[in-house]
Amino acid sequence: MTPVVLFGSFFLFMSLTVPIAISLGLAGLVTALYSSNISITFLAQGFITSTDNFALMAIPFFILAGEIMGRGGISQRLFDVANVFVGRMTGGFAIAAVVTCMFFAAISGSGPATVAAIGGIMIPAMVAQGYDKKFATAIIVTAGSLGIIIPPSIPMVLFGISANQSIGDLFIGGIIPGIFIGLCIIVWTYFYSKKKGYKGTEEAFTVKKMVSALNRAKWSLLIPVIILGGIYGGIFTPTEAAVFAVVYAAFVALVLHREIKPKEFWGILADAAVSSVAILIIIGTANAFGTILSMEQIPQQIAEAFLSLSSNPTMIMLLIIALLLVIGCFIDTSAAVIIFTPILFPVAIQVGMDPIHFGVVMIVTLSIGFITPPLGVNLFVGSGISGIGMPTLVRAVTPFFFVMLFSLLVLVVLPQLTLLLLN
Repeated sequence: MTPVVLFGSFFLFMSLTVPIAISLGLAGLVTALYSSNISITFLAQGFITSTDNFALMAIPFFILAGEIMGRGGISQRLFDVANVFVGRMTGGFAIAAVVTCMFFAAISGSGPATVAAIGGIMIPAMVAQGYDKKFATAIIVTAGSLGIIIPPSIPMVLFGISANQSIGDLFIGGIIPGIFIGLCIIVWTYFYSKKKGYKGTEEAFTVKKMVSALNRAKWSLLIPVIILGGIYGGIFTPTEAAVFAVVYAAFVALVLHREIKPKEFWGILADAAVSSVAILIIIGTANAFGTILSMEQIPQQIAEAFLSLSSNPTMIMLLIIALLLVIGCFIDTSAAVIIFTPILFPVAIQVGMDPIHFGVVMIVTLSIGFITPPLGVNLFVGSGISGIGMPTLVRAVTPFFFVMLFSLLVLVVLPQLTLLLLN
């Protein structure tokens, strides 16, 4: 009966539009009051100790680095570089927007942050070039999902902590899948643009333009190289890399680019603090929720239920994907990773899945939740930027949903895409 009270109260609070972090905490509290086996004090202690983790410190620093870079003129410089190389293609402006999102994803670690930083510049620019506003918004909203796939990725940090896996290995595992999904979006964009007659820019490619764009963006392009190179080279941990990213981004934005004034920095700190606190509260309350799940042996029961259906790793993965696609429609990505990793990870290990491959597939699956209603955070950010209503935007994003789903299935069938760089 305890699991019924736990999940029933959680979904009841969610249906009343109570924020997910509070819903998780209240569900744990209600269950603790119902059950004599669960101490409220124990849950409170778990709330505090779950956030007392060195690896978790990477999250607020990556968020702050993303905020600084988003306002430091980096987005426009990255687009200028992408546009020099692909702008002349059919649908070149749209393709350049996707490439820019991929670059920014390697900086921010957040889907909504990528949409906000790139969409604010690119959606109006694409409309001015003759692109349909719905298509322009759908492209940015979808490509923004790459923010949690291409490292550094905040959900990958959370998965690494929850599953006790190397965060550095998860980052490495996400590189090729992120690039592959970005290429799939580009291919669809190309054929759609060809059908609609969206031409590329008429400006000829010149070495002078390429050198000029690269020179303007050189400090921005170095950010992912320094961060990821430092982690993979063993120079610093992901948490230390996040701190370095903040220092470097602040130096570039304040001293080199001078796009941010010192007095504006306090506002950036405040925004980053609000976003960080929201995630840390989710981590704390989700830990309490997960503790009750473990005490009631719910993960073991779910594992047995999955294994009773099939012992084939691919079939189990497809069942997990179907579950996560539904979960992603209703639960925030960070909360979903923390809650469901302890439940689903043992299932994956029992059927012989590689832990890093499973983690990357889980993150990719949940990234689709950014573009699926009713939660669909990227949809709300894109709608706010473009002014397009949610029902209209959802219809525009639907083809991209199937592109993402196709990419995900390819990753399931070809785990080598995830494990290639690790091996």
